[in-house]
Amino acid sequence: MKTLIVDDEFTSRLILQESLKQYGQVHIAVNGVEAVEAARAAIEKDDHYDLICLDIMMPEMDGHSTLDTIRATERKHGILPGQGARVVMTTCLDDPANILNAFGEQCEHYLVKPIDVPKLIDYLQRTKMIA
Repeated sequence: MKTLIVDDEFTSRLILQESLKQYGQVHIAVNGVEAVEAARAAIEKDDHYDLICLDIMMPEMDGHSTLDTIRATERKHGILPGQGARVVMTTCLDDPANILNAFGEQCEHYLVKPIDVPKLIDYLQRTKMIA
């Protein structure tokens, strides 16, 4: 599993990185601009990310705009909905508007910080991303 963790907070990145590195390659982006570039580069190499853990509140480009741009890049390269990266929003925002907005932008899962790693692992197992 190839994963991209996108978060401007060091501790959150570290927790996710340490929890997911046993399942495959893990890359880090500290904001949405870096995430969009990493996703675009991976797609252009025909080696897109399997999982993107994406924070919402970040400098330069928030998670909603980042997700929308990544999905547009996938479509531009012929990756149909459901065939691209699975996106898990990892954020402290738990209000209905942000949750609905994230799913409207085609995220697959939403976890509120502090991240409950067993819940994330359970989701990955249920969706057959990991054994």
